[in-house]
Amino acid sequence: MGYMMDLRKKVGTEPLIMVGACVIILNESHQLLMQLREDNQCWGLIGGSMELGESLEEAAIREMKEESGLIPDQLELLHTFSGRDFYYQYPHGDEVYNVVTAYTCRKYSGKLQNDEDEAIDLKFFSLKELPINISPPDKLVLDYYLNTSK
Repeated sequence: MGYMMDLRKKVGTEPLIMVGACVIILNESHQLLMQLREDNQCWGLIGGSMELGESLEEAAIREMKEESGLIPDQLELLHTFSGRDFYYQYPHGDEVYNVVTAYTCRKYSGKLQNDEDEAIDLKFFSLKELPINISPPDKLVLDYYLNTSK
């Protein structure tokens, strides 16, 4: 998150437009991979903000590898989200209006590995038994996915 951290040093906690990507990773049993986030103690999707010069797909691939140890064989574009509903204030005070492009990934390689700098745990959940405490921006993405994937 180098670019955003550098920008934050200049603007403080003021609201910023943050562009990023997330990945809905599904295993062979159609379970969803989620991470228990360190910052807000909520379960969330794998993803994060773009770095300068990256494409959204490159950001999704990088975040997937950094946060889960998994490398996608293929990503499928789900949807791009933005607007007032994607305002979020982090526990430490930073404010953002997220612009998030979501991808799905059903085939991947690598060994599942937790990024201990950002997450406490990684776990696959049944789509019918998702945790209650889902990070607010990710909840909207998941609701969209669950409503359109039927």
